[in-house]
Amino acid sequence: MRVVVIGGGILGLAVAWELVSRGTDVTVLEKENHWATHQTGHNSNVVHAGLYYKPGSAKARMSVAGNKSIVDFARANGVGVEVCGKLVLATDEAELPALGVLAERAEANGVPAKLITREEALEYEPEVSCVQALRVESTGVIDFPGVCAALVRLLAEKGADLRLRTAALGIRPGHAGGVEIATGDAVLKADALVNCAGLQSDRVAELAGVRPRARIVPFRGEYYELRPERRHLVRGLIYPVPDPTLPFLGVHLTRMLDGSVHAGPNAVLALRREGYRWRDFSPADIADVARFPGSWKLARKYAYPTGLEEILRSLSKRRFAESLARLVPAVGPDDIVRHGSGVRAQALYPDGSLVDDFLIETAPHQVHVLNAPSPAATSALEIAKHVVNEVGA
Repeated sequence: MRVVVIGGGILGLAVAWELVSRGTDVTVLEKENHWATHQTGHNSNVVHAGLYYKPGSAKARMSVAGNKSIVDFARANGVGVEVCGKLVLATDEAELPALGVLAERAEANGVPAKLITREEALEYEPEVSCVQALRVESTGVIDFPGVCAALVRLLAEKGADLRLRTAALGIRPGHAGGVEIATGDAVLKADALVNCAGLQSDRVAELAGVRPRARIVPFRGEYYELRPERRHLVRGLIYPVPDPTLPFLGVHLTRMLDGSVHAGPNAVLALRREGYRWRDFSPADIADVARFPGSWKLARKYAYPTGLEEILRSLSKRRFAESLARLVPAVGPDDIVRHGSGVRAQALYPDGSLVDDFLIETAPHQVHVLNAPSPAATSALEIAKHVVNEVGA
């Protein structure tokens, strides 16, 4: 059996590795010059524990299992990883009910977490401000691009066909069954196709003749980092209580493997599918968003005040610092510098509702991963098992 995987991020490479491990011949197509160029390469590098997700959902099951499998993989292959735990802070009394719900969800999902007092929280993070906190032991930090490099090395050792700078330009049923994928200089014949194209996943599905139930709407998340002389303010990972009506966890602080401390991200509409700055603009991508009715319905729901506040925080270093100061009061505008950004491929239904769980659709000889935002990197090896089962390999 031969399978073509489109997409060279962590999920595409994990699917390829699972296929190879089951004795399947694999070709991986990546349109960029490097592996893990987009979502994986701009990831927060957090190994999530699985406490945020609806019990029984694919995100909950795969994140909890993936928390262990991705850490084990990293340790077995010399990739940097540290399971340091994190704090979720209730900064005032009004957030206590939501923190309690989060603790209940952690218990339901089998996540090692416990509610602790303000005094106990200060033992972990002396600079935080809170009335209570949730301590989550299994959260960690990892080098996700390093995981991808290890997967590429293992795939190459097993003889996988790994092709950079190779976009899928056309997809059609094969004359004798299976599927044919046209690239710039060849037509590849395969028994099955797996689409792990991330920010381009809905377009690849359409290229293959599939009308996806959801569309990708790109959201850019911008990061700052603490100046080196202020890194001592954060020992590990510090998160706010998330707003359950939003798909994003809110601005948080993360001590990375190299000792730097990243702060963010916010969430604003990206003006290009792979647009990492405000000036990255694509008329075609904006037209896609404008033509999709779900975009307008989402905007009506979140444009004010949530969307406006995110834009203002993107444009104002002071506002960004104020968000961080709710968690660590000692952080001020002079303590942070811009670090970079990532773009989240958020799938959206036509009614304007966000796709809450991983979304995988199938067609004859095809599997399309159409929604795999965070915690997909944490869950990559587990998602890969599910996808390969769908392929029938």
